[in-house]
Amino acid sequence: MIYFIGAGPGAEDLITVRGKNLLEQADLIIYAGSLVNPGLLKYAKPECVIMNSAHMTLEEVIAAMVPAAQEGKLVVRLHTGDPSVYGAHREQIDLLRGYDLDFEIVPGVSSFCAAAAALKAEYTLPNISQSVIITRMEGRTPVPNRQKIADYAQHKATMVIFLSSGMLEKLSQELIKGGYKADTPAAIVYKASWPDERVVKCTVGTLAESAAKYGINKTALITVGGFLGNEYDRSELYNPTFAHGFREADPSKLDLKPEVK
Repeated sequence: MIYFIGAGPGAEDLITVRGKNLLEQADLIIYAGSLVNPGLLKYAKPECVIMNSAHMTLEEVIAAMVPAAQEGKLVVRLHTGDPSVYGAHREQIDLLRGYDLDFEIVPGVSSFCAAAAALKAEYTLPNISQSVIITRMEGRTPVPNRQKIADYAQHKATMVIFLSSGMLEKLSQELIKGGYKADTPAAIVYKASWPDERVVKCTVGTLAESAAKYGINKTALITVGGFLGNEYDRSELYNPTFAHGFREADPSKLDLKPEVK
């Protein structure tokens, strides 16, 4: 069996229980290089073979996994965050299907969740943003038409931008081109949940200079939107004036919204 496991955003204790249990049983672990906290490898048994995929091609990864799985060994492909977000695991799975091998995907905590935790923020605030756009700048991997940064910026939804911390001047231009004002709140979260995590709050217009000030040019997420501000409407779910199947409305319990400082 081959398991594609999300290692989580970085902190050793943010891998799932299932993922940790499988690491402990694995006969072969192929992990995603510097993107995965090496501390997770301590869960491997002494005789486990461990390989760093940063030095491997897709073909080499498949060539390592297939014989081990065919011999009945437990194989773990350890991806950063959650494999479904920029994990490049679909191409591996499609090749494995040709060998008639069983595989399973074990989800993980994505770094965009860890970034929100680092910011102590909620991406979805009533009357501010009810949608989260996860995207990236166009680089060596092209972005389809109508899915570029400027296209998505028109929606004014919360944006979480991966794989773009080395292109912040252009990112600012594209965000502004799409309709964001230069003073729109933004934040750079470097290595969310890692011991050397850093949070830099700034604006759309100051992304590049803010990153340069702290020497950030990789391994960072960019977040953009009004969710970083202090204005939002109260949730109706916990509003005393709102009734649902588990609670009757009681306006007498309505209290003032606490001031956000």
